[in-house]
Amino acid sequence: MSGRIVVGYTATDAGADAVALGARVAGAAGSALDLVVVLPGEDRSVITPPDAGYDRYLQEQAQTWLAEASASLPADLPHETHVRYGDSFAEGLVRAAADLGASHIVVGAANGGIRGRHRLGTVASELLHSSDVPVVLAPEGSRRVDPASGITRITAAIGTRPGADVLVEESVALAVATGAELRLLSLVSVDLPATVDTGVIRIAGAAHAGDVLAKVLAALPDGIDADVVVARGESIEDAVSHLSWEPGELAVVGSSRLAQPRRLFLGSTAAKMLHELPVPMVVVPRTRAKEGARGPATAVKEGAQQ
Repeated sequence: MSGRIVVGYTATDAGADAVALGARVAGAAGSALDLVVVLPGEDRSVITPPDAGYDRYLQEQAQTWLAEASASLPADLPHETHVRYGDSFAEGLVRAAADLGASHIVVGAANGGIRGRHRLGTVASELLHSSDVPVVLAPEGSRRVDPASGITRITAAIGTRPGADVLVEESVALAVATGAELRLLSLVSVDLPATVDTGVIRIAGAAHAGDVLAKVLAALPDGIDADVVVARGESIEDAVSHLSWEPGELAVVGSSRLAQPRRLFLGSTAAKMLHELPVPMVVVPRTRAKEGARGPATAVKEGAQQ
């Protein structure tokens, strides 16, 4: 994959989770890491007028935090640190990613989350409505995962609507770059309204999901293979909780069809997955960040964004 990965850093457990996950992904993919702290912009509210001494203190404190975070990184991992300014932390990260040409933005879960699970905070929620590059969500406790575990498997959550090519491109690119296995997952047969009679419809849904997965599998680039799984369960949460997940795994989901082009928007299926997902989630924009950009799986035209 090469390139750069931006980590949104705060001096909290969530920040440490983001740094640890970013380091694992960057190390496995041969990417450089950019640790970014975002401070309030100069055009802040008149309620908090600029103060040169306080601004200098914040700048120095941010540099100290970044130095401490850098000390936790593997010695051989290329990295840089940055103090940025923005109207919000998320806005600063999006601009930093654009300026640095980063392929991904990594952020941690909100404080108070259950270990191994996701709890979206303000920054992650804002990023999931504004970023034009994939956002990687680090669940609570990512800082405790053995760095040597690397990235072992990429699971792509495939749906049934047109437009899975970008999602599969991202999943294939991650698998190739990190040397991880690839798994195609369908949750279609359990992603049904509560009012639906689940008998025959679930059977038909499972059959359709299997057909979609088969088409995606057949359209993968030469030399790329994948396992296919049709999830079973009474709900998305139930199905996700009963699937096998590896410590070094990444789950990749597409942005909702309601998202604006080249932007993110977390759909209902992905949001439900987050409740039970014990591994990091990568949310991919609906279209490529750069018009005309081509990836390793552009032949894939079946499936859907979640």
